[in-house]
Amino acid sequence: MSTFTEGPSGLRLVVHCDGACIGNPGPGGWAATIKVMDGDQEISRTQVVGSEPAQTTNVRMEMSGAIGALRALPENDGTPVAVFCDNNLVSKGMNEWLSGWINRGWRTGDKRPVANRDLWQELLTLSAGRDISWHWVKGHAGDPHNEEVDALANAAARQALQLAQGG
Repeated sequence: MSTFTEGPSGLRLVVHCDGACIGNPGPGGWAATIKVMDGDQEISRTQVVGSEPAQTTNVRMEMSGAIGALRALPENDGTPVAVFCDNNLVSKGMNEWLSGWINRGWRTGDKRPVANRDLWQELLTLSAGRDISWHWVKGHAGDPHNEEVDALANAAARQALQLAQGG
């Protein structure tokens, strides 16, 4: 049973995303799956994967997984989207902290600049006008969807490392 609503057509989009970094900072990769669901039936599935051979962080790659997924979503027709990620920072940021950061001029509660502001702003822009719910899923706990995107993100990070090493 789903934990979020279906759209007027009965369809919903389910996103699982993850990021990985070798070295942290170091080369990184991200991945996401996007499933179109009709009830409990998967209608279609898309995978998106990316990498960053330059120095990056695990958090930036986690956020990039969500961004990559949102960029790859079909045109907004009101279909609800549920995004699942194993980085609690992403779900808490989108669900709890973002409005406060904006109200404080992109400052945290203790007045420091928000880290990765560029990516938060992109998530905000890509989410605008969509019915999106953000969910945390425990990583490395046997969730097959999370394990899939984890493997894809780690493969992308290894590929980024090879590129960074000139191979």
